[in-house]
Amino acid sequence: MARYIFVTGGVVSSLGKGLSSASLAYLLKSQGYKVRIRKMDPYLNVDPGTMSPFQHGEVFVTDDGAETDLDLGHYERFTNISAKKSDNITTGKIYSDIIKKERKGNYLGKTVQVIPHVTDRIREFIKGDITNEDFVICEIGGTVGDIESLPFVEAIRQFSNEVGRNKSLFVHLTFVPFLKSSDEIKTKPTQHSVKELRSLGIQPDIIICRSQKSIPLDQRKKISLFCNVSIENVIETVDVRTIYEAPISFYNEKLDKQVLKYFKLKPRKKVNLLPWKKITKTVLNTKKIVNIAIIGKYVNLKDAYKSLDEALIHGGINNNVKVNLVRIESDKLKPSQINKVLKNVSGILIPGGFGKRGTEGKISAINYARIKKIPFLGICFGMQMAVIEFARNALKIKNAGSTELDKKCYPTIGLISEWNKNGQMIKGTNKDLGGTMRLGLYEAKLRHNSLIEKIYKSKFIFERHRHRYEVNNNLKNKFENKGMIFSGMSPDGKLPEIIELKNHPWFIGVQYHPEFKSRPLSPHPLFSSFIKAAKFY
Repeated sequence: MARYIFVTGGVVSSLGKGLSSASLAYLLKSQGYKVRIRKMDPYLNVDPGTMSPFQHGEVFVTDDGAETDLDLGHYERFTNISAKKSDNITTGKIYSDIIKKERKGNYLGKTVQVIPHVTDRIREFIKGDITNEDFVICEIGGTVGDIESLPFVEAIRQFSNEVGRNKSLFVHLTFVPFLKSSDEIKTKPTQHSVKELRSLGIQPDIIICRSQKSIPLDQRKKISLFCNVSIENVIETVDVRTIYEAPISFYNEKLDKQVLKYFKLKPRKKVNLLPWKKITKTVLNTKKIVNIAIIGKYVNLKDAYKSLDEALIHGGINNNVKVNLVRIESDKLKPSQINKVLKNVSGILIPGGFGKRGTEGKISAINYARIKKIPFLGICFGMQMAVIEFARNALKIKNAGSTELDKKCYPTIGLISEWNKNGQMIKGTNKDLGGTMRLGLYEAKLRHNSLIEKIYKSKFIFERHRHRYEVNNNLKNKFENKGMIFSGMSPDGKLPEIIELKNHPWFIGVQYHPEFKSRPLSPHPLFSSFIKAAKFY
């Protein structure tokens, strides 16, 4: 029978609940237990798919095609367990489900209310799609006391009563500020946060205290006393130099031990943290540096490319180099500045994205990478920009473009529904932008003796997609005659998945998002190969 761990946050947002949940899951898994992690987001959007990265950060995509919160990326990278659609829910999705039922008459004329209907739906989510997991860790987004979080807090209180306190545990993450002027650690914000949580009917069993410096024993005792939590369950997490230190830090603080003690369980196997410690050591101590330029619209917001950043770090770990990410705003990159801005980089990456802003800067950077023989990786929209650059400058199609950006262009890129098997144009639709994506895991067939086949060491691959537009397959022969090879195709031969250049040491574009499948303990081969090429550039 599953045991449920609920993770809440207080004082301030962005404390690292996702990272803490992922670290705990990794440690419990290392103890021999089967773990599942889920995220409940209080915003009213049905999913983050149509939200601006400036608002929400990265949209993480699962194998089964869910657009989810970026914390699910942390969960996957730390545990190596693939998340599902059933592992992320928003208030918008909950209300949408309830309203659909109400419209169908499923409530038989009853008044539909937050309690019990919303809280019941949340409880269904918590225990839904559970098989033989030993632990289900549920992270509640936002901060305790936020009005939008109240239904979730009430739901987990009800759920705990339903399954019993011996099957449920509450972990509360707080911020313990350090005042430099007085050289003091302040516990009062934590006390108030716990007071707020207790006023909602929940007594935390474990308090994780995030701080800039180690919390003295006297201050821990104060938190223990006023928050009604045993001293050994006051766990500190001091700011780490890299996120990969987090599991080791929590292990040293005995977080997993206290969780097992609460549930009266013992480890099923001896914990081996040596592989994780090796990763941390490599990240912190490697001296050789490679500069990789990431050219995109949202580079000033690191969370917008979270999985991508981590995948590049994983590639660096595999090559024993430190990856220095040079973030360049594509809309501010002028053709006249290219040589100056990119002269010290050893690799250029164009990430995924949507919209016209910054596209010409991306195309100019791709042209520079192609001409100067600099290792280049284009992901999703980045691959499409590489195709447009080649069409304009190698095929001399001056008005080559994407119908997403310009309806009057030569349609090098178009909606997936615009291409039929006979090569005739069939116009797609832009209606309901939240429901027209090609999402999730799809298969691709790799060309024999291509660079991409050598990287993957396989003829077939499965990768996660998130796109609405595709390369015009009718132009395949023209491209290949000029040296751009369509080295990966959908099994039916209709959709180009991968492009590469014949006369270039390392130039690859992929329509999918390989960053979603990269793990620190098993780096994605595409990023390992890209960083290796940059290392020797």
